[in-house]
Amino acid sequence: MLDIDRSAPVMVTGATGYVAGWIVKALLDAGLTVHAPVRDPAKTEKTAHLTALAEAAHGEIRFFKADLLEPGSYGEAMQGCSVVFHTASPFIVNVKDPQRDLIDPAVKGTRNVLEEANRTESVRRVVLTSSCAAIYTDAIDCASAPGGMLTEDVWNTTASLDYQPYSYSKTLAEKEGWTIAAEQDRWDLVVINPSLVLGPAINDLPTSESFRIIKMLGDGTMKAGAPKLGLGVVDVRDLAQAHLAAAFTPKAEGRHITSGHGTNTFEIATLLQDKFGADYPLPKRPLPKWLFWLLAPTAGVERKFVSRNANIVWKADNSKGRTALGLTYRPLKETVEDMFAQMVERGAFTKS
Repeated sequence: MLDIDRSAPVMVTGATGYVAGWIVKALLDAGLTVHAPVRDPAKTEKTAHLTALAEAAHGEIRFFKADLLEPGSYGEAMQGCSVVFHTASPFIVNVKDPQRDLIDPAVKGTRNVLEEANRTESVRRVVLTSSCAAIYTDAIDCASAPGGMLTEDVWNTTASLDYQPYSYSKTLAEKEGWTIAAEQDRWDLVVINPSLVLGPAINDLPTSESFRIIKMLGDGTMKAGAPKLGLGVVDVRDLAQAHLAAAFTPKAEGRHITSGHGTNTFEIATLLQDKFGADYPLPKRPLPKWLFWLLAPTAGVERKFVSRNANIVWKADNSKGRTALGLTYRPLKETVEDMFAQMVERGAFTKS
């Protein structure tokens, strides 16, 4: 059981996002006061789901106006807070301008939040939502890691502005966080590195790339076959608990790979067959790697990506999170079934 200090509020950036929504719920359920900086607090339709969470919980939520790319705009929201959760960072793959759409929001946003922590005397800990993408770019990187699996000691060295810029943005942002943290000694930085986040959303219209991946499995896009892209998966609800543990475990330090399962895209489709296979055009067979490689450009996918991820096992050591933070992970089948069922309920798919 965590010893949670409820005497001071906590702040969550990106509170309306997919991952942050569950973090906010966990904090409110624990009886905390949550400060939620948003672009426009007057747009209550974007925060209504968080207000509803607070009304059903022991804690309370307060909204503040702030902009991720505007230095100093988090000052009011952070005032009096003991812990800052920095989750705000775009998770999109297809962008027109990687520097503008990914790198700047990730790096400048991290800098703005952490420099505000430097100016806010009450802050004692910052929990940064990084990613396993700051550790690796492609599944093939697992094999070249020490012992054939990813650990917290590994850093992504293969992503760039031109190849996998999302992974590059997460790497640069986390490094920026560690640089700023090392320049002071009042607050400490604890980093959570999730793999692909799946599971149901709290808000009605989630924009995370996670939902696009599951949609392609269920809407017939991959009916002829799904590639076996090696990846790790963590349930969004387990990830929220990881953030809580990172905030309120006194000895927590460093990075934490937060991933429940090593899997692949075809296996995820297979896990959905029992419950949804009769009604939705889920892929029933794997797409051969050679065929995926051949067709990749027509789907907007680089052949280099296919070569480095298809039919390659993804492996990471999650033991630090289990030991240091007491993390546990629900079955992958439960995660994907709950997510798919919610997407069905919200009209994401048409029955076949």
